[in-house]
Amino acid sequence: MEDFQCFSDEQLQHMSVSGSVGAEDALAARYNQLVRICARPYFLAGGDSEDLTQEGMLGLLSAIREYRPAQGVPFKAYAELCIRRRIFSAIKSASCLKHIPLNSGVSLEDAFSSEGIRPGMYAALDLRNSPEEQVLARERTDEFFQTFSRCLSPFEQKILPLYLAGYSYSYMAAASGRTEKAVDNAIQRIRRKLSRIISSGDNSES
Repeated sequence: MEDFQCFSDEQLQHMSVSGSVGAEDALAARYNQLVRICARPYFLAGGDSEDLTQEGMLGLLSAIREYRPAQGVPFKAYAELCIRRRIFSAIKSASCLKHIPLNSGVSLEDAFSSEGIRPGMYAALDLRNSPEEQVLARERTDEFFQTFSRCLSPFEQKILPLYLAGYSYSYMAAASGRTEKAVDNAIQRIRRKLSRIISSGDNSES
């Protein structure tokens, strides 16, 4: 059985489009955590974790098939863009997530990156073009993040960046000195609090 660990992402991509199922599987496994990281902000906002992950994996497969090395962009950067674009497209049309502020001046991923805790290279895909619109969006996003942060307990504030960075429940439990059940409960509370803020549209301090 061929060991694919020694190959670069670009090599695996080339092997995949040349017909190697093993190379494609290896690349998918290598990017599984990134897909989950990209999906996690939207899971917190009410999305289904597995559905979002599946959409992200479809974005990855699209990246594998459409990547062009000659353009000079690293495969990882292109793959992350495709993953986020696919997830963004899916949640934009999901009826259960209509209240997520995608095009209302607030980006969840931008909000979470306000504290430098989003690990990816790209913010949520943003079609705003003018500098004025970008500044206004940044202000709204910062306000949203500040409002959200004030709703969290110290424990929840500790868990949130770890969760968004893709760490496992066991790691978060060990890092916080709490049980995995306590970590899961904190994540569920974060989801409920975020859902209330989004539903109310209240980004101001109470």
